[in-house]
Amino acid sequence: MTHADRQPQHAPELRAAARHLGRRRFLTVTGAAAALAFAVNLPAAGAASAAELDAARITEDPFTLGVASGDPLPGSVLLWTRLAPAPYQPDSGLPAERVTVHWELAHDERFRRIVRRGTAPAHPEFHHTVHVEVSHLDPGRAYYYRFRVGRWISETGRTRTAPDPREQTGALRLAAVSCQAYHDGYFTAYGHLAQDDVDVVFHLGDYLYEYAVNSAGGNRNYTDRVLPALFNRETVTLEDYRLRYALYKTDPDLRAAHAAHPFVVTWDDHETENNYADDTPENNVPPEEFLLRRASAYRAYWENQPLRRPQLPEGPDMQLYRRLHWGRLAQFDVLDTRQYRSNQAYGDGSDVPGPEVDDPTRTMTGETQERWLLDGWQRSRALWNVVPQQVTFSQRKFDLTEPSRVSMDAWDGYRASRRRVLDGAKAAGIENLMVLTGDVHVGYAFDIKDDFDDPASRTLGTEIVATSIASGRDGSDKPANWDTYMTANPHLKFYNGRRGYVAVTLGREQARADFRTVPYVTTPGAPVTTAASFVTEAGQPGLKPA
Repeated sequence: MTHADRQPQHAPELRAAARHLGRRRFLTVTGAAAALAFAVNLPAAGAASAAELDAARITEDPFTLGVASGDPLPGSVLLWTRLAPAPYQPDSGLPAERVTVHWELAHDERFRRIVRRGTAPAHPEFHHTVHVEVSHLDPGRAYYYRFRVGRWISETGRTRTAPDPREQTGALRLAAVSCQAYHDGYFTAYGHLAQDDVDVVFHLGDYLYEYAVNSAGGNRNYTDRVLPALFNRETVTLEDYRLRYALYKTDPDLRAAHAAHPFVVTWDDHETENNYADDTPENNVPPEEFLLRRASAYRAYWENQPLRRPQLPEGPDMQLYRRLHWGRLAQFDVLDTRQYRSNQAYGDGSDVPGPEVDDPTRTMTGETQERWLLDGWQRSRALWNVVPQQVTFSQRKFDLTEPSRVSMDAWDGYRASRRRVLDGAKAAGIENLMVLTGDVHVGYAFDIKDDFDDPASRTLGTEIVATSIASGRDGSDKPANWDTYMTANPHLKFYNGRRGYVAVTLGREQARADFRTVPYVTTPGAPVTTAASFVTEAGQPGLKPA
């Protein structure tokens, strides 16, 4: 059947309204919110366990999952850790009692010049995680931090505050990362990133994968250790997701990267389930069952990421989209393109576009987030407006034939939604738009065109797609479809299938993207090289080889 014959099965606006009414009815009218909280053992906001653990009873190192920081603000940093003497046990080796954790922030890594210190409770209801928001700090400077419980002291982390919002900051160097399937290989790129001189790391989704990990660690092929059988199942329950984060965060390269740099995180699908859309799961399970799973996944995500209190989820809902600034140099509008989107058109996967992809009632971001983004652009005074998000934004044709197949899970499957975003950027006079993307396990560099089918149309910005840390295993410099993609998409300036990350330097005159790749991840110790570098000049969007 051709798309000329296809029509949406029923009015999308009615479908969307029914979906949200259905969730609201499930969570409020039927009283299932209480059942939800009971099923996943989630405490109410501010709840605390009554008993306190004597720290002297902790006889093994509780800082096995490292430290992290995130969401730098001009006068504030967010510090994170989680106590887990036995990280591969459901209780992490601790009783259901709260633990008092001491923290310190200093100007120097030897902690001779302490700036702030304090204590924070690690509640068992939050799986003994700690989120410390330290305020009243100097803008635009580096700090060192650590935690202590009893006689145990964590490793030292390095973080930084953002510059004063009025400051004409000269430069910012960031890294973009995504997609770290533990079972596909080692996180070698993180080891190199830990040594790289970047100010902040943006994680664009798929921090973990829900798939089973066998005793050998999948393609890591461990010979010196055996992973417990509890990892060899798909994550569904809160306990499953918590344990999976423990597995990932014991990776030494990931720990090193978190300790070295503040992270700004957003999720894609695998933190919950592959290719879910809002409250529609990948598989045909009852919506209330999926929402229970989503609540568990969101809860574990917040617990294990350096996120501030406004991101604390409520049941199956969590506001992850947020805005950060780096002086007058950059505004970052961090998107969530998974929680609010319309269901994928035409059964997901790849397909030839039909009427549904251009249906103006379908959305990638949801109406509220879309308006927040466009309003933020209207008020922006930043030189660079950067959008860290998940799935490929630019048109990406898979075939040389016309019409060509495109991804229904990416923005190509939501063309009306993309059109509104681009029109909003034009209306706001955004000259230096940069989209940061993950998801696809390859590195891309796109010119964002006003009309992707007309190569001569105006270039509105650039899209930098970070390849995966491990997902997809070793990969190759030129995947089998390289020639097809480069020919079918003239606005595609670079395509590489190796693992790694992207380092982006934002300056007053130009932005530069360095695609950093490693030749293999199925064995450890790979070197890192720069596969390609591109620049785009301020006020003149369009990528050029550096």
